[in-house]
Amino acid sequence: MRPELQLILKIARELPCDELPNLLGEIEQVRYTAIARLSVPSHEPSSEPDQLLDVEEAAKRLSMSKDYLYRHKDKFPFTRREGRKLLFSSSGIDRYIKQPNSLTAGRHRATLRSL
Repeated sequence: MRPELQLILKIARELPCDELPNLLGEIEQVRYTAIARLSVPSHEPSSEPDQLLDVEEAAKRLSMSKDYLYRHKDKFPFTRREGRKLLFSSSGIDRYIKQPNSLTAGRHRATLRSL
């Protein structure tokens, strides 16, 4: 058993009976937090380092024109400035693409045409 849990077990054995309900509530809070963490997908960092892409590479990955990216750079959370250069986070683009509500320019045009 973990040393932290051994300490709690010792406290449970020695705590006055009228204080046990509070202890059980606190233990339940720890239990609930652990269960909640297990039910949420892990957001562990990727083993690959993030790469900064130039506008041309980012446009290809997003199916957008370079012009569109320049004009809407402030709307994308994965945009980075390096001096006068506009760069895009590769892992940020991946997260953006995985979002169900993210529309690339091509998808946006297709959606408008279907209306």
